[in-house]
Amino acid sequence: MAEAAARNLPIRMLHDRVLVSAEGEVAERKSGGGIVIPATASVGKRLSWAEVVAVGQHVRQVQLGDRVLFDPEDRAEVELQSKDYILLRERDLHAVAAQRVDAGNTGLYL
Repeated sequence: MAEAAARNLPIRMLHDRVLVSAEGEVAERKSGGGIVIPATASVGKRLSWAEVVAVGQHVRQVQLGDRVLFDPEDRAEVELQSKDYILLRERDLHAVAAQRVDAGNTGLYL
């Protein structure tokens, strides 16, 4: 899905930039016991997951379709074709979740 979305986007990412889509992320969460935790609940610093839809030519460890973990406070938002996306630098990503990633070997540089 991410590859199809990237082909339809009127944008080419530069340098180490990563464009992600956080759609499908739910605002409310559930505890292990099934209790609904509203988005407005006060919690410590919470990271977010998003799907990569475009990458710049200097991005080394992230590919289209990967899910990445990032700090939602360190982001820039952009709207393309009436859809919201988040612009990040590769170095601001905390983790990559993909089938090709070996356990414990993401290769991210921090």
